[in-house]
Amino acid sequence: MSLPSDKGPSDKGDTAGLSAADYDAFCRFLRERTGLSFTEAKRYFVDRRVSERMAAVGVEHFRQYLNLLRYQASGEELQLLVNRMTVNETYFFREMYQLDCLVNAALDEVVSGREPGSRVRIWSAGCATGEEPYSIAITLLERWSRVDEFEIELYASDIDSHVLERAQEGIYEERSLQAMPRDLVAKYFTRLDDQRWQIMEELRDSIDFSLVNIADPRQMANFRGMDVIFCRNLLIYFDDLGRREAASMFYDALSPCGFICLGHSESMSRMSSLFVPRRFPDAILYQKPQS
Repeated sequence: MSLPSDKGPSDKGDTAGLSAADYDAFCRFLRERTGLSFTEAKRYFVDRRVSERMAAVGVEHFRQYLNLLRYQASGEELQLLVNRMTVNETYFFREMYQLDCLVNAALDEVVSGREPGSRVRIWSAGCATGEEPYSIAITLLERWSRVDEFEIELYASDIDSHVLERAQEGIYEERSLQAMPRDLVAKYFTRLDDQRWQIMEELRDSIDFSLVNIADPRQMANFRGMDVIFCRNLLIYFDDLGRREAASMFYDALSPCGFICLGHSESMSRMSSLFVPRRFPDAILYQKPQS
């Protein structure tokens, strides 16, 4: 999952309706519920999406809408709004150097001392439309020599229910496949028409997709014993407190000596001192200490 950049209409500061007090109240609420932090620079983007949802549910006053978000028992409207607040643009084999590191070094270290048949658990947190977890699966199948020795469990999650549906459907356009070798496209995808490809059913069924808010400790408690977590280009959109809280929950989710992979512009060292930076030939990962 990713959020909008600070560039574009948001830089102009013009808004459609929310007062400064309403905007502050909304951002505090969204931060508490999701961990997502929006600055004044994104005010146009936020205002527009809130106004669209208010019109969709027939609510004229923002405070009435905020109460709906806060107290609706089903949480349906909050989920629909969150779906509108996120932008999900990614592609297969993005930041490939970390996948190189995974199969060239990290996984061999993870399974060191384990018996064949042991579980290896990998989680793509903030998986958007599924390009990342499918890229991990294909990389393991193609390039990790020990892939058949272990019971590999792949998990993928996002806070946006719509993108999860698309991830499970596994249909992509050429733009998503631009960085992927054509022989692998032909091997793992079925061409539907001139513009669309669908990833093979066996891979779609091999990944456990779930709706997860990483700012919710109760939901994060369901993830334990992970060996590798990918959480790339997501925490940069949290505020400092949100990043520290998320890092702590990822720490709890990892097995001792497990690794977490962040985006190229992110540094765990600036978020938390819980992890040890590990410099491999292909990439820097962050490791949970043995004890």
